Amino acid sequence: MQKIRVLVVDDDRTVRRMLAAGLQQDPTIEVVGEATDPYNARDKIVELQPDVMTLDVEMPRMNGLDFLRRLMPQYPLAVIMVSSLTEEGRYVTLESLKAGALDFVAKPGGSGGDFESMILDLRQKVQMAARVDIKEFVKTHLTDSKPFARERAQGSGISLIVVGASTGGTQAFSYILERLPENTPGILVVQHMAPGFTGTYANTLNKHTLLEVKEAETLDLIMPGRVLVAPGNQHMAVKEEGNSMRVNLFEYEKVNGHRPSVDVTFNSVAESSAASSAIGVLLTGMGKDGARGLLSLRRAGARTIAQDEKSSIVYGMPQAARELDAVEQELSLEEIPGAIMNLLESHRPGAPR
Repeated sequence: MQKIRVLVVDDDRTVRRMLAAGLQQDPTIEVVGEATDPYNARDKIVELQPDVMTLDVEMPRMNGLDFLRRLMPQYPLAVIMVSSLTEEGRYVTLESLKAGALDFVAKPGGSGGDFESMILDLRQKVQMAARVDIKEFVKTHLTDSKPFARERAQGSGISLIVVGASTGGTQAFSYILERLPENTPGILVVQHMAPGFTGTYANTLNKHTLLEVKEAETLDLIMPGRVLVAPGNQHMAVKEEGNSMRVNLFEYEKVNGHRPSVDVTFNSVAESSAASSAIGVLLTGMGKDGARGLLSLRRAGARTIAQDEKSSIVYGMPQAARELDAVEQELSLEEIPGAIMNLLESHRPGAPR
């Protein structure tokens, strides 16, 4: 079996060696080289032709984001970012996903257990990245979108939209959100992401959309025009209070290996009075989280959408839902905003079904 060839890029020698040693504990991975900065990495990429590169976010001379922006148009390569937990590091990491990185891992806070967990996560993401058709990804995801018009939605019988995503989901959901009007019914989003990054992600989305986007807090009201992002390391569920709905956050055990878990949020909506007037959307991501929850939503009367294989960076979550017959419509990313608008229109009081 041919091993996945990995180039490790980090200005810290100790970190480079730790990452290389940790990756090579996996028999399917071979670290073919190490680089100290983007200039050194550029030469190593040409020389070694790696399948995947791990790239430090914060480096002297040129940071990882600037390097990525120069590299991807000329030499598409599967890249996993290795991010610090500083505010600037989180921001640059999320910008790197826009520039073509497939995913990221966060450097641990200090304990050996944290490092082992990070290395396990990195190995999994390297294996995922090696399977992506990176040239097709660059062609379809890094081209400028055409201008679009967002008309205000008419009053709809849809009360709630709930979205789940993992790898590739930050950009996929951003694409959808930028195409929805400001009075769209309340949206709950579960994106597999480390603590700290979800707040930065929500703030970034808030600057580029017509809707209010915020990291969810317990008892936040679900209302039209508002998007609530589940915080890293906390599950998010709906809580009914009379005629209103709010969110409840809690640190229960991980579900499907994740906290927040898409299944937890989807199931809570399926068990609520809003189930039959909800839309469930499952986007690109590794694993099966969200598949059973989407099935619960469909059985409870919700309308369900999943991203198709061609437009997904990783088809795992949508495919798992499709295999359970949880998906009413399987659509390309480009088709999903229009499908949501059509459902809002078809559920408007008095509209023909």
